[in-house]
Amino acid sequence: MPTYEYACGRCHHRFDVRQGFHDEPLATCPKCKSAARRVFQPVPIVFKGSGFYCTDHGKSGMVGSTKHKEVEEFKEKVDSTPPVAKKEEAKASADAK
Repeated sequence: MPTYEYACGRCHHRFDVRQGFHDEPLATCPKCKSAARRVFQPVPIVFKGSGFYCTDHGKSGMVGSTKHKEVEEFKEKVDSTPPVAKKEEAKASADAK
C-alpha cells in the first residue's frame, strides 16, 4: 500500500498515512482532529540511457561529428567578427531585402 502525505488546514501539521489506491483521500489531523488534505509532490525526472547530452554518443549530437564542428566554427566566426562589421553586414542584408 502506498504512503500519502497530508497537511492539516488548521495547525499546518504534516503527516503520512498508508492507504490503498481505492481509499478515499480523507484524513483527520492526529494533533487537532480537524480535516486534512493530501499534499501532491512533483515527480522527479530521471534521464536514463544515451542521447540526452552532447557528450553522449548519439546520432546527431555526437562529439566530433561534422555538424558539431560546423557549429563550433560558426560560433568562432561570429565571436571573432568586429562589431562594426556585424552592423555593416546587418545593414547590407536589410538593404538587399
